Amino acid sequence: MKSIFKNLTGFLALLIILISSNAFSQDDLKERILSLPSVVSIENIEPGSDFKAAFEIFIEQPVDHNNPDGEKFAQKLYLSHRNELLPMVIEMDGYYVTYNRPGELEEILNCNRIIVEHRYFGESKPESMEWKQLTIENAAADHHNIISVFKNIYTQNWISTGISKGGQAAIFHRYFYPDDVLVAVPYVAPLNIAEEDPRIYHFLENVGTEECREKIVQFQREVLKRADELIPMFRKRSDKHGYTYSIGNERTIFEYIVLEYSFAFWQWGNDKCSDIPPIDATNKELLKHLETNSSFSYFSDQGLEPIAPFFYQAYTEMGYYGYDITDFKDLLKEVQEPTSKIFLPKDSNLIFDCSLMHDINKWVQKHGNNMLFIYGENDTWTATAVQLTGETNAVKMVKSDGSHRTRIMSFDDQEKEIIYSTLEEWLGIEISGE
Repeated sequence: MKSIFKNLTGFLALLIILISSNAFSQDDLKERILSLPSVVSIENIEPGSDFKAAFEIFIEQPVDHNNPDGEKFAQKLYLSHRNELLPMVIEMDGYYVTYNRPGELEEILNCNRIIVEHRYFGESKPESMEWKQLTIENAAADHHNIISVFKNIYTQNWISTGISKGGQAAIFHRYFYPDDVLVAVPYVAPLNIAEEDPRIYHFLENVGTEECREKIVQFQREVLKRADELIPMFRKRSDKHGYTYSIGNERTIFEYIVLEYSFAFWQWGNDKCSDIPPIDATNKELLKHLETNSSFSYFSDQGLEPIAPFFYQAYTEMGYYGYDITDFKDLLKEVQEPTSKIFLPKDSNLIFDCSLMHDINKWVQKHGNNMLFIYGENDTWTATAVQLTGETNAVKMVKSDGSHRTRIMSFDDQEKEIIYSTLEEWLGIEISGE
C-alpha cells in the first residue's frame, strides 16, 4: 500500500478501509452517486488500473453561477473509485475530455480520482453558448460545485490538479475557493498578465544555448526562403491528413506555421537541437522536421474547432502569446503584423481585461499555501510561470531541460524525494515512491 496515515486519526481510517474495503458494491455506489444533488446521469465504464469502479457522470451546472435559477448545462466528469475513505484527486481539465485517461497523482497517492471536462468544451456545452458566461469565475464555481456534491461521499482530503490550461484552472479555483481542497498541484501552468505576454519573447531569446537558438533561426529562414517549393509539399501533406484552412490563405498559414516553430520546438521537445536539419538539407527533410515540431493541425479547421472556446478565454481574461518577426521580416510576404487573434471569430471585438490575472498572481504569491507547481525548464510556457516570493509554503519544481510534458515522474530521485516529502507533510501521509 502506497499511503499510510501518520497520525492516529489517519491510522484508524486506514483500519476502517481495510475492514470495509467493499463497503460499497459498484451498484450501491452508482445508486448513491445518482442520488447526489445535481447529478443528471451515470454510466459504468471500465475501471482500469487497480480501481474498483469507474463511471462517466454528467452533473447539472448553472450557465451563470450568479443566476442559479437561469439556464443550465450538463458537465461531464469521470470518477475512478478505490475506496470512499481514501483521499480524492480532482483533475480540472482545460479543454474537452474524450475518455477516462489515467494520471500520475492518484497513483502516487493511491487514492480516488475525478477528471472534469471544462465548460463550453466537448460534451459540456450550454445550449445557448452565450460566450460572456465563459469566465474564469464561472469555471471555478463549476469545480466548487462538483467538489461540494462529491464530498457527500468522499469525506477525506481533496487534492486539486490540472495540466497546462487545466493547471491554470486549478490555480483559479484555489483563488476563488481556497478551502475546497487541502493541496493543489498545478502542472506546467502559465499565469499570463498581458493579452500577448512579451515575456515569451524574452524566454525564446535566452532558452537553451546560443548555438541552438541560432540554428533554429537559420532553419526558419531557410524554410521561408524555399516557401515556393515547400508550400506544394505542405498542401499535399495537409490533404493527406484531411486538413483545411479557413483563417488565411495557403501562404499565410505556412508562414504562421514557420513562426510557431520556435515556440513549439521548446514547448514539446519533440526533437533535439542536433536533429534540426542544416540549411543544405533536402526539401523533404526540412518539411518533415517542420511538421514534427510545428504541427500543421494547429492552424487547421479540424484542429481549431474543438478548442475554439479557449481563444475567447485567452483574449478576454487569460492572455496568450504572439510572434516576434524581427529575424524574418525580409522573408515574410503575407504575415506582416502577426497575432494569435487570427484564431478569433471575425468581428468578435473582444475586450481584454488583465485585472483578474494580476489579482490571482498576487494572491498566489501572498496566500497560495499548500501549492506544488511543476514546470519544465525548456517549456516555452515556463516564461510566464508562477513566480514565488517566499511569503507562502508553496513549492515550485522546475525539471532541468524539461518540456511541457514534465510530470512528477520526470524528475530524478532526489527531486522526487522533495516532491514526495512536501506532499507527505501537507497531507499527513507517507509515500512509498514505488
